[in-house]
Amino acid sequence: MLKDQQYAEKDDSTRFADAYIERCDKETENMIKNETSAFLTESLNYLKKHKNEFVYLESKWFDLVNVDSLSMEADDVFGTYDVMLGLKLQKKFEMVIKEQLNANLHGDEAKFDLIFSHEDGLWNLNFALNYVEGFNEDMTMNEAFQLIYHFLFKLVDAVKGINS
Repeated sequence: MLKDQQYAEKDDSTRFADAYIERCDKETENMIKNETSAFLTESLNYLKKHKNEFVYLESKWFDLVNVDSLSMEADDVFGTYDVMLGLKLQKKFEMVIKEQLNANLHGDEAKFDLIFSHEDGLWNLNFALNYVEGFNEDMTMNEAFQLIYHFLFKLVDAVKGINS
């Protein structure tokens, strides 16, 4: 049970209701528009229709999964939905993190990029959402971010379980 009641919530669908959301240009990384939570009702397919954009999201919920924020975009070449984030876990957990990613990203093409940044002290992690169990091309942005959150929660939980 969570000690901090500010995170207590019964309905996952409202988890990102107060998130900070930006639509940004891929090439320049400039913000196109600051969005409200209403944007989360958009189809995930929005990213394929707007290939020049990525969505940046910050939420208090990411504190629980050792992440400050994340970005998601449609990959121009492979047509996957790529998730990019900084994972705040120590370098010594590299093998556990890789084991968890290999075990929980499904499919022949399932790949991820994991690089530790000594400068930032965090892992730069990129993976295709398409290979996470529960992925559906017809999901909404909110459902996609929920899926990412649950995926990261399991990953961090496995790492912390090893450490306790």
